[in-house]
Amino acid sequence: MGQPVTVLEKPSSIPGVVRFETNRPLTGMGHEIYRSADDAVADRPADLVARTLFEVAGVESVHVNGNVITVAFTGKPEGLKERLEELFTYYREGVEVVMPEGFGD
Repeated sequence: MGQPVTVLEKPSSIPGVVRFETNRPLTGMGHEIYRSADDAVADRPADLVARTLFEVAGVESVHVNGNVITVAFTGKPEGLKERLEELFTYYREGVEVVMPEGFGD
């Protein structure tokens, strides 16, 4: 929690598709395919990734397998990499860290 997720953006030979590789697995052995934000109903990391990416105009589908995220889109995939990098960073500058009562006593 709070450790940065490294994201590498990789071009695809297919127009309108971009691939991202992270330094952490986001799924188990299975593939997760999302055709819309409505498909991302659970609270698993892959569902959170899909919901976050669908907030960007032009994202048509998201596929997550292990540490690879493949996004089909119309237009340009601007800002997707940055969204993924910030997604799992909980402790950012200026954000108060909440400590449980009695912690450190």
